[in-house]
Formats: sequence, structure tokens, C-alpha cells
Amino acid sequence: MVKNQMHGAGTANVAAAPEPSPQGEGLENIVQEREPVIGAEQVREAQQIMMEYKNGKKSLEERVIANEQWFKLRHWDYIRTTENEDQVEPVSGWLFNSLANKHADAMDNFPMANFLPREMDDKPEAQKLTAIVPLVMDQTDYEQVYSDTWDDKIRGGTSITGVFWEQDLLNGVGDISIRQMDVLNLFWKPGIMDIQNSPHFFSVESWEKKELEDMYPELKGKLEGGVMTLSKYHQDEQENTENDALVVDWYYKKRVGKRKVLHYCKYVGETVLYASENDPKYAERGWYDHGQYPFVFDPLWKVKGSPCGFGYIDLAKSAQEYIDKTDKAIQKNLQANARPRYFANNSSEVNMDEFTNLNCDIVHYTGSPDGIIPIKGAGLGAIYANIHQQKIDELKEVTGTRDVSTGGSTSGVTAAAAIAAMQEAASKLSRDANKAAYRAFKKIVLMVVELIRQFYTAGRCFRIMGEDGTEEFIRYDNMKIQRQSTGKDFGTEETFRMPLFDVEISAQKQSPYSKLSQNELAIQFYNAGFFNPQLAEQAMACLEMMDFDRKQFVMAKIQRNGLLFQQLQQAQMQIAQLTAIVNKLTGGQLSGAPVPGAAVPGQPGERVKPGEALGAEAGESSVTKNARQRVANATAPT
Repeated sequence: MVKNQMHGAGTANVAAAPEPSPQGEGLENIVQEREPVIGAEQVREAQQIMMEYKNGKKSLEERVIANEQWFKLRHWDYIRTTENEDQVEPVSGWLFNSLANKHADAMDNFPMANFLPREMDDKPEAQKLTAIVPLVMDQTDYEQVYSDTWDDKIRGGTSITGVFWEQDLLNGVGDISIRQMDVLNLFWKPGIMDIQNSPHFFSVESWEKKELEDMYPELKGKLEGGVMTLSKYHQDEQENTENDALVVDWYYKKRVGKRKVLHYCKYVGETVLYASENDPKYAERGWYDHGQYPFVFDPLWKVKGSPCGFGYIDLAKSAQEYIDKTDKAIQKNLQANARPRYFANNSSEVNMDEFTNLNCDIVHYTGSPDGIIPIKGAGLGAIYANIHQQKIDELKEVTGTRDVSTGGSTSGVTAAAAIAAMQEAASKLSRDANKAAYRAFKKIVLMVVELIRQFYTAGRCFRIMGEDGTEEFIRYDNMKIQRQSTGKDFGTEETFRMPLFDVEISAQKQSPYSKLSQNELAIQFYNAGFFNPQLAEQAMACLEMMDFDRKQFVMAKIQRNGLLFQQLQQAQMQIAQLTAIVNKLTGGQLSGAPVPGAAVPGQPGERVKPGEALGAEAGESSVTKNARQRVANATAPT
């Protein structure tokens, strides 16, 4: 049975065996049962590797920090030539507006996942995962995470998402956590394009020392010193980090037999808080069964030799710089000519301080002529305004934020079809970026499924929407997606298979265009007679070839109406037969006519109203309909 997601939270009623949390909560309770493999010496070696990784991404960190200043319209810190220069510093929001529009395009096309089985036996589980995985991700507030990572993507050029198992969630039962990660706090081997090829990966967080000592009493007296510091963004608030210590999550891959496994270690300074290699439960198995670093990188535009890319600020900040420099020149000229200023004869040369100070009305000088002379300014020609506008147009062009894509239109263009075609062409960059984001989203979803496969040993209850549109509560665990035996063939060793799924990503189509399209689609179904029970079979055949939101709900309604109509016709035929028998036995005149208003299919002279026939015109011109459909999908990936 296909089920669609309905907003709701999952709850777990069955206690699960405690698992160590990848993020450190509860790790202090794990008892080491064997000689530690990871100790202070291994941590010192890891620290040296991390410092090499950090030095390798120094220029990346500087660029990301600078881009954040540009986003906050603080870019004059990078434009001005001298610190003490007294100059007009206008700030325009052309670049900010372009970034805001790109973010809006992304959120209008928030992704959703549909699971497809690779084997027929896995079809029920694929249907359940399609309904459950969005709810699991919703519990982690993934929509906010998606929004935040898109901010990182358009500003710094790369979004990074972490997918972890958190044991402390759901009152200790544990659940999946999806978080936005800061590129300044992550370190990998320089020169690679895929982080999965890095032999080590480090994630660093700053924690208060007192909080750490409360959680891990063995750290008391060991949190002083430390040679490493994290790069910081320029902030308006004064941050005090004297009482903080750096906590490092160290991930690394190690070969065990014929396969590579992922191991994990959390340490502070040289003190190991937890190491999966020291834990007998994970020493051979590895930390996560999927064996991947739990981080997904999504660069906007890739560059060679790095998993990170560059973003819209890197592309357009030069145009923004010259826009503001031109604004500065125009405004300085405006100030110089907007108020009268005068020369006054004095016993010395022209006072340069007074001359350069536009707020000074009287400028003293020596020489002739005598008296007070008006200062005549030189106005700017039209070419300067034209150059200024050309720089604005350049910024719009390079970022793909044309006026038509933000709701405007070119002068003289009024036809709906022409406007729709222009909007579709203007949104190519947004569609391309959204498709790249969907590929990263697919990796995130597959990691979520693998964590469900590994950790969902306890049944959890989820509220979903069934085919008939009513609430349903189902209990789900990982039993059906675990490795399964396929039996023995001809005396060979027992073989196993792992249920695998393909993921199809599409947009939820939350834009106003798509809502309008969805509403008009319902009206078209009504006008075409889809909801006429006499035409249920034809309508179902047509719907099978269509794809739209809540399709299963519409099909269930039509199918139910068709079955009720058939039952009604059968009942009327039985009533007519029984009436004839009663009349024959009693000689009466009992009426067995059909219920008024109910037509019997196949009766001679039966007519269907034109508005109820499949394929009837809905009264809308083809030009307007095609234009509306193109506009509805203008910003959505196909």
C-alpha cells in the first residue's frame, strides 16, 4: 500500500540497548574492556596531521571570512585604501539582493525523496521508507538546516551537512541528527576533491571548560594550554574564548581484512574521551556500518583540487565593488556642488585642509583677486551615470538575477506566453544549482537510511497519511532492511543479500506558481469528468500516466466512488428482480424503478453532459494554459 507523508513526529516506546553517541554525549559511561589502541601518543600524531590539514586550507578560510563580510555589507574594510582616509562609503544592496533571490529559489523547490526498490520483495519497505524518512528528517528540523546550508553555499561557495547518530535523543533511545557544519571547523587532506579519499577527517568544536569537566571529570586540570586556534568570523559581539577548550572529533579509515572501516575518536588535548578502536563492540566493525565520513559537501561551482567551490560573492563582488566606488564618486561630486562654497583671501597659500573638507564653507587662500569668490564645481556628465548602470546590469547578468526572474518584465512585453518564456530562460542558473543540491540531498538521504539500518533496533511509531487521506500509525524497525539469507544452492555456502533502494529526488513545489497550478489542475479534473463515477475506469487509466502531488489520494477517491456506483447499480438490479418476483407471486404492482437521478451504464439513450466527458475543453485558451504551466515550473528543476 503506497503511503504519503503527513507532518508528524515519530516516538519510540521500546527501550533500546545504549549505543555510544558519535557526538560524545554519554561516552564517559563506556567501559574500556581491553588495552587501549588509541592513547596519548596516537592523539599527538593525529594533532600534527590536523595542523597540516589546517595550514593547507588557510587561503580558503580567509576567502570564506571575507565573503561573510561582503554579505553583511561590510566590504569597505577591503575596498578603502587607507585606514584613516576620510571618504564617503556608500553601500548598495545589489549583490545582497541577488543572493536573497537565489536562496528564495532554493527554498521554493525544497526537495523530497521517493524510494524505489531494486527487488520486488523490497517494494513494501520502499513504500514505508518514502513515508518515514521525511518524518525522521523533519524531527531534526531539516528544513532549517537546508536553508542554513544554502546560505553557506551562495556566500562561501560550499554547503556542508553532517549526518550523525545521537544516542541522547528520544530519552536515550537515540535518533538521527542532521546539522549544518562550518567549513572553518573542518579539516581534511589538502589537494583532494572527494573527502571520502582523505585518510583522516577532523571536526572541531569549542566547548566551555567547566561544562567539559562536569561531563568528563578526568579532564580536571588538563584543559590548560593548547597550541591550536580556530579561525573566526568578524563579529559585532566581543567573544571571550579564554574559558573554552577545543574538542576534536577525529574520523579515520582503517583496513580490516579485505574491507575498509570507519573509526572515530573524540579527544581534548591529549586525553582520549572515546575511541571506537578501544571499544570491543566496534573494534572490528567500525563506527558506522556505511564506512563513510558522515559529512556531505555541496559546492556551488567546483574547483580542481578541493572539495569546496566558489559562490556568487566570489563571482560578483568585483562588480559590487565598482558599483559602490562609482556611487562614492557621484555622491562626493554631489556634495561638492550641492551647497555653495567660497574662497576667502588670506595671508597664506590655499588651506588644503579646508579645501578637501566638503563640510567647510570658507576656504582661505593667498593671492588675487581679493574678496570672497564662489567655488565653482565641475559636474559629472551622463556617461558616469551610464557606467554606473552598466555595472549594475553586469552584476545581474553574472549572477543570473535578471529583472524578469524577480517579477519584472522588459518594457513592451505584455503577452503571458512571452513573459513565461523569459522567466523560464532567466531561471536556468537556479535550476542547475537546485539539481546539484538534489544530488547532495540524495547522499544525505542514503546516509539516513544506512543509520536506520544500523541503529533502529527498537520499534518506533510514526503517524503517516494513508491512501484514503486518513491518519495511520505504523511501527517501524530495521528488521526488514537487514542482511537477509538467500539460502543454499546445490550444497554451496549460505548466501546473503542486502535490501538496497534507489532514491528519486523531486521538488515539493512550494512556490505560489505551483500552488496555483495545483488548484487549476483540480478544476480541470472536475471539468473533464474525472470525479463522475460512471467514468471511473477511464479516469484511473488517465491518472496512471500522470505525476502530481497527492496523486494517490485522488486515485483512491475516484476508485472508491466508482466502486460505490457499481454497488449501487448491482443493488438496483437486484431490487428490480425481487420486485418482479414479488409482483408475480402476489399479483401486486410494486414499483422497481431505479432511484431517481441514478443512471444505469449502457442504457439506450444515455447521455453524458459535455462538461463531464473526458477530454472536454475547460474553457481556457491553449496559449494561456501553456504560459501558465511554463510559469509554474519556471524555477523548478525538471
